[in-house]
Amino acid sequence: MINGINLEANKNYSFSGKTFNLCKNKMAYKFVKSQEDLSTTRFIQGTLTNWFPKAVFSRSLADFSEFTFLEFIESGIFYFAAPFLGEKLFRNGLFKNLHSKEHKTTVAENLAKSVSEIKKSGIDKVAKNKIVTTKAGILLACVAVPAAEYALGFAKNLFTLKLFKISDFNNVANLNKKQSENTNQQSKVENHSKSVIKKMGALTLSGIAGGVLLAKYGYKSKIARKFSEALLEPGEKIAELLHKSGIHSKNTDKFLREYLKLDFDNSNGKFALSKGQLALTCITGLFGYANAAKDRGLLDYYEVLTRVPLVVLYTIFGSALLDSRFKKYLAKKGKYPDLIQKDEHGAIKNIPSSDKLSEIAEKLALKNKTLKEQEFQKLIRQKAIITGVPYFVTLVCMGFILSGVTRLCTQYRYNKQYQDTKRQNTKSLNVTNGKC
Repeated sequence: MINGINLEANKNYSFSGKTFNLCKNKMAYKFVKSQEDLSTTRFIQGTLTNWFPKAVFSRSLADFSEFTFLEFIESGIFYFAAPFLGEKLFRNGLFKNLHSKEHKTTVAENLAKSVSEIKKSGIDKVAKNKIVTTKAGILLACVAVPAAEYALGFAKNLFTLKLFKISDFNNVANLNKKQSENTNQQSKVENHSKSVIKKMGALTLSGIAGGVLLAKYGYKSKIARKFSEALLEPGEKIAELLHKSGIHSKNTDKFLREYLKLDFDNSNGKFALSKGQLALTCITGLFGYANAAKDRGLLDYYEVLTRVPLVVLYTIFGSALLDSRFKKYLAKKGKYPDLIQKDEHGAIKNIPSSDKLSEIAEKLALKNKTLKEQEFQKLIRQKAIITGVPYFVTLVCMGFILSGVTRLCTQYRYNKQYQDTKRQNTKSLNVTNGKC
């Protein structure tokens, strides 16, 4: 018995998520787990970075309402729409019964595998082709996700117009004291928004129809199969072209294969969000916001261009850049050597996932003659620090600082615009009165 813990009872102690109730660091453990799921961690980051600071700096009820409408719907589109549509609606629904009994089960069981895994498997050639084209068909049907993201800025304009009868950004941001509205501008905002939403709806239906055809018949065509592979992994194809041109770079290859992979990630046999999918949706949203902002005035357009590109980069990469530097700093200082290790080339290895920590804790307990629970809790604290510091520093920088600066810039532009207009009106009045 040590510190009230029975050594014998602790001998076969499990630290899996299901039996974690004995560990004291529950909050740290939950944080560490959340960081290992792209949808979850990016949703939390996106909400804290984009919504909460904006709420603090909100300029009017209309402003608060429209960015609340925007941010929460957008977070759902960004982080959960692709896995939900791909896994639930398409893989286990619309695309489930497209193939004959001979290959139906084989296709269904292997859809989550990567293209390279499918090619290396012992499955017959026809089944392999069907799996690849079916995966591509599901992905093509998921064009609904970037289409919805592009339309969201226009849906937000309609929301504000219908609820608050406001179409001028100066009134949304509470910049214009007179709060006057132009009926022609309101009609323009409404008509353009409805037109774009309809077009994105048509694009979605076309993507689904094309996806079904590709999944059902694409395996018969060499062109369709090549198209499927390029659609799923465009980064892989670009890397191959670079290699043929004599350009070889491990970092470039890694970036291309990670951020230009539109295929789903494999999460225990289920479709999960990939970084390439997230990047595509974010970039599509940037163009959608910019075009929707033009309808409501130049100040809205400028505010979008000031803020959104940085938010897009943050949404895609998260705290990855700071995370890498922080790990190098810790490694240089000799901190947390059980988690931060280097390979034979001196590069820092990936930090072990939470499901590997119990195994590491067990080895450390035997080595240090301590309790597994104590070692496990120590590892959890260390991993929470390794991932948490860059995570929260980036939240502050990208959240409050960016939101505050954006609003100050908008106010400055409005004041300058107002003063320029006032001077111009004064000059015109003097000319009319014959003073110059």
